[in-house]
Amino acid sequence: MNTVVAGITYRALLGRRRVVLLLLLPLALIALALMFSFFGGGDQRTAVLLMQNFAIGTLLPLLGLIAGTGVIAPEIDDGTIIHLMSKPISRPLVAWTKFAVAASLVAVFAAVPTYLAAWILVGNEDGIAAGFALGTLVAGIAYAAVFLLLGVVTRHAVTIGIIYALVWESLVGSLVPGAKRFSIQQWGQTVADQVVTSPFFEAEVTLAFAVPALVVVTVAAVFWAGRRLRVFSLTGDE
Repeated sequence: MNTVVAGITYRALLGRRRVVLLLLLPLALIALALMFSFFGGGDQRTAVLLMQNFAIGTLLPLLGLIAGTGVIAPEIDDGTIIHLMSKPISRPLVAWTKFAVAASLVAVFAAVPTYLAAWILVGNEDGIAAGFALGTLVAGIAYAAVFLLLGVVTRHAVTIGIIYALVWESLVGSLVPGAKRFSIQQWGQTVADQVVTSPFFEAEVTLAFAVPALVVVTVAAVFWAGRRLRVFSLTGDE
């Protein structure tokens, strides 16, 4: 990882309006957990449903989109990427650095709040807090890679990303049995299931499929983003 590129990326992303969204989504999750806990809904069933439907099902793909596209798409749109591309820095290294920044932001703004929200509801019961935090982390890393790639290959990354996150991941991937095998959030739930022992939660994708899929998708997406940057054109590149 190139520390100079990482520092520039952190400052640029956290200084933009995106940081507001990065904060609002996890705060909404924690607020929901506090509300359920206050009104007597702090049981395992509620915690599992909140983690599945909001933490992993809604918050995570949207945060992955904000962080993954935000580390590079704005630089491409406003042309400041030209300064980075003119430096004697390996473009695949630039891609891996951008990915590391996006993944770290997802960890802070998604995995940590997920743990806190689950802990507010049920404490350490049946590994719910730790399990869903782990599932959110690994799925978030994959999301960061996929949305980074989108930010490199198209200027419509946010639009395509929203369609992917809301239509495929949240709708098709959660409802259609066959499509669940190809859903990042379902892979994250499978990892969570290795820690969570609650009777109210059971993953629907096998660990033998989910873990290799997470690794392949993450590595392939960042590798492809690096390759794409090698031939990147600042004029007319879609």
